[in-house]
Amino acid sequence: MKHLPIDKRLFTENRKKFIKAMDPMSIAIFNSNDELPTNGDALFTFKQNSDLYWLTGIQQEDTMLLLAPFHPDPSMREVLVLVRPNELKEKWDGHRFRRQEAQEISGIKTIVWLDSLDAVLQPMIHLADTIYLNTNENDRKANLVPVRDYRYAEELRKRYPLHQYKRSARIMKDLRAIKSALEVDVIQQAIDITEKTFRRILGFVQPGVMEYEIEAEIFHEFLRNRSAGPAYGSIIASGDRARTLHYVSNNQECKDGELLLMDFGAEYGGYNADLTRTIPVNGKFTKRQKEVYNACLHLHNYAKSILKPGITILQYTDKVGEEASKQFLKIGLLKKEDLKNEDPENRAYRKYLYHGISHHLGLDVHDLGTRTEPIKAGMVFTIEPGIYIEQEQMGVRIENNFWITRTGNKDLMANIPITAEEIERLMKK
Repeated sequence: MKHLPIDKRLFTENRKKFIKAMDPMSIAIFNSNDELPTNGDALFTFKQNSDLYWLTGIQQEDTMLLLAPFHPDPSMREVLVLVRPNELKEKWDGHRFRRQEAQEISGIKTIVWLDSLDAVLQPMIHLADTIYLNTNENDRKANLVPVRDYRYAEELRKRYPLHQYKRSARIMKDLRAIKSALEVDVIQQAIDITEKTFRRILGFVQPGVMEYEIEAEIFHEFLRNRSAGPAYGSIIASGDRARTLHYVSNNQECKDGELLLMDFGAEYGGYNADLTRTIPVNGKFTKRQKEVYNACLHLHNYAKSILKPGITILQYTDKVGEEASKQFLKIGLLKKEDLKNEDPENRAYRKYLYHGISHHLGLDVHDLGTRTEPIKAGMVFTIEPGIYIEQEQMGVRIENNFWITRTGNKDLMANIPITAEEIERLMKK
């Protein structure tokens, strides 16, 4: 890992929250993600299971967590399972955690090696009535590959068919949605690295630069500030390419007179930032570009004013849509007839703003959380309205990250330049 040590209280407190939600006489088992093959004998870069990391802070393959809060032996109530360090494997793949290192990171005292797991797990299961197993229940999930969580659940049901099984995901969805101050501190570090990177980019962009050169500058600044790298594939889209929401080719020239949409964020300590800014390639917005940019910024600020506890994401999105209709009328994208005759199932503004306004943010860029229940204090959201105009070959999006408070929200990216005037001034320097 590149980041500095994370306060282990973060993971200790997270385990306490999960244990409190468990049924009596139950155990919970969490598995790490698979190491996934690419081609030949190569593997994708390992990415830890977010739930396991949230509970332990351990970013190593072949890791497991056993929670048995009822266990008569206090030392067996929290058990961290690690792959046994092997001298030959370490010559190839590098250092693996020793007991003391894992204890320092996770706050878990009992460490068991994976090759001796059965002797520990079977008696624990025999004491339990209920077994909690983990699954990926993110609403945006699209992957149908039978990953380790699902294979393990099938295996355990065969071995212990008479136990009651429950889904940890039902608990994790509620718990992970509410970020503690310790978690937000780590998110803020990811955001601070992202801010440094954006300021660097403002001094780098000019007509003729290639999108991939900007991406390289972003990656460089991330790594030199202890980030693990991009939280997601960076979007560097100049001109009409900005209308493609997940444009990641990043292989074209940024031309004089175009706007450049950049959507990127650093990962730090497992947590993610998610920033979008749209800037003029030559450092100066045209009158029309500034008009559209300011309309988008108005929507951003309006969304910020209503994103608070009590409203649901669906209600909030509808309200921002109403405001978007007014703004699009104002800047000439819509006419009164368009609004009068619009399809309620496909609002007129959707021609120019065809994505959601906010999503949960945390260990996953599209983090766990509800869209239908009222927003609660502690949640972290993006706010990212956009305006995409095909006939003008222009796309504008503005995105910051917000921590929900009891009465409103806190802009975690408040120090990052956002107005057209700030951007022009910094690019001029």
